[in-house]
Amino acid sequence: MKKIRAAVFASGAGSNFQAIMENDLLCEVALLVCDKPGARVLEKAEKFGVPTFVFDSKEYASKSDYEKELVHRLQQADISWIFLAGYMRIAGPTLLNAYENKIINIHPSLLPEFPGKDAIGQAFKAGVSTTGVTVHYIDDGIDTGPVIAQESIEVFSDDTAETLKERIQQVEHRLYPVVINRLMK
Repeated sequence: MKKIRAAVFASGAGSNFQAIMENDLLCEVALLVCDKPGARVLEKAEKFGVPTFVFDSKEYASKSDYEKELVHRLQQADISWIFLAGYMRIAGPTLLNAYENKIINIHPSLLPEFPGKDAIGQAFKAGVSTTGVTVHYIDDGIDTGPVIAQESIEVFSDDTAETLKERIQQVEHRLYPVVINRLMK
């Protein structure tokens, strides 16, 4: 039986991309989409033999224009699912309509707490005793889509933002592939 084909969207170092690739998935990661030419995740994609599509949004007249190009590339590659892994762009209607309920994201907080950028820093500054990781569907808001899975992480009194980030990433790297496989069944 042919495996479901998925794309990972990433903008940075690619630690979640690497965690996805190092797990035995019930789908095939057939494309990496990156909006940052030169991002370290591109080296990881090359290492794993995953084809890439790299774009610079400034080269397009509008968000709709680059999302039309994304949808075209995804359809050419027969992509059924999209996994956001540190992708720092908000999905617009062109992409959302083409992949309704087929785009998931991992976020470093217990949503709805601390949506958006620097969730770990937000949690640390707020002095919470517990934070965590959320895997959720993407909708037209910022980290507002339906939650698929969450895992709590205690914030220790001697934590720094960096030690908290390291522990959150360990949970992300374990949880995301598990959730992906659950959705592929």
